[in-house]
Amino acid sequence: MKILKWILIIGGGAFALYIVGSIVMIIAMFAQFDSSSYEELVSNYEDKSIEIRSLEDFISSRLPQNKNIEIEFENYSISRFYVKIDGKYNPNLDIGTKSVEEEDLLKELNWTYKTIDSLKQKLDNGNCISIQSGNPCQIGYRRHGMGMYFYNLFDEPVPDSLTNNYNDSCRYILYERDVAMEWLGGAIGVQCFPEFNRKKR
Repeated sequence: MKILKWILIIGGGAFALYIVGSIVMIIAMFAQFDSSSYEELVSNYEDKSIEIRSLEDFISSRLPQNKNIEIEFENYSISRFYVKIDGKYNPNLDIGTKSVEEEDLLKELNWTYKTIDSLKQKLDNGNCISIQSGNPCQIGYRRHGMGMYFYNLFDEPVPDSLTNNYNDSCRYILYERDVAMEWLGGAIGVQCFPEFNRKKR
């Protein structure tokens, strides 16, 4: 009985340490959100608007009419790669690592690895890490904690009927009539731009 008692005490202590450690990790993760993040997003766009805008042209000129892509890079590798056909994701056309499936995706788009290399270089030139084609064309600037910062580039100025959607001072901030800054929180992350989330407390 004494052995069982000590096992329960040690097990309970280990579980408590695990809970405390998890809480500390979550707090540290959310502490990453600093008040300069939105300013950095804007500053990068002001410095790299030509490079960021060129991504929209690059991707639209290289995609078949009925297909869209979503691709993200982590360092020098593709971390996410999806193809949407006629508005729907094809479950057989998504990957996370270089593989035979990745080559099938490239064939589906009539792309080569040279196309991927060119896209990666253009993203690097704009200090960005991802792109999702369409209107708006969504350019991923940076992951931060559980969320990510984006530039949404529209083909034309956002109509008045949609201005409130893309200028809600939470998820979106309409920076120009055809550019909306976006913060997309993760499943348990902050759902508004951290600066605006603080102001609403």
